[in-house]
Amino acid sequence: MKIEIWSDIMCPFCYIGKRRLESALADFEYADKIEIEWKSFLLNPDMVTDPSKSTLEYLSETKGWSIEQTKEITKQVVDMAEEEGLEYKMDQTVVANAKNAHRLLQLAKSLGKGGELKERLLKAYFTEGANIDDERTLVGFAAEVGIAEQRALACLNSNEFEDKVDEDIYESRQLGVRGVPFFVLDRKFGISGAQPKEAFVETIKKAWEDFVQRNPILQFSESSQDGNSCDVDGNCD
Repeated sequence: MKIEIWSDIMCPFCYIGKRRLESALADFEYADKIEIEWKSFLLNPDMVTDPSKSTLEYLSETKGWSIEQTKEITKQVVDMAEEEGLEYKMDQTVVANAKNAHRLLQLAKSLGKGGELKERLLKAYFTEGANIDDERTLVGFAAEVGIAEQRALACLNSNEFEDKVDEDIYESRQLGVRGVPFFVLDRKFGISGAQPKEAFVETIKKAWEDFVQRNPILQFSESSQDGNSCDVDGNCD
């Protein structure tokens, strides 16, 4: 069964939601039969990268809040993240356009490393204060998860995977996604936002039960023990 997740790297609730999903799956008996697919979403596609400015400063300027107000408002998110074992350093987060990072994520996904790079980029942005629109920085993260530097550079120095990013965003609109994170389970069940772990547990269970009912052969493969059998070619053992 597949779980598709629309998410942006700069979304604080996306990292929290990721952890809550992972926690729910850790308690799920058939977690090894769940496929996770990360989908691109850009909260601010027109954002201009400015390494000299933190997200707190950006929010203060765009929302008309004082820095003190901004810190107080974001503290709730920081505390929520801490409950999930995440350390958010909002005063160090760099204002950066995320599209190149999403293109690199699409490359990683094509190589079976989407989940690894997604985690690396979220940590880099929220905990390490990395500029996720810096070419060398992105290439370094790609190398950490096993993507050759030259391959990552080739992607970043072209428009490669831009169409995939745009397709994900278009698809999210078709599905009525208005904010992220947004989780779609087996294309039948949705979870909007970083809901409590219990909501993930309940929805995963419901989606799985529905999935198994529509794929009855799984009911046998899940519970069968090794034993004597014959295959379609008449081989018995």
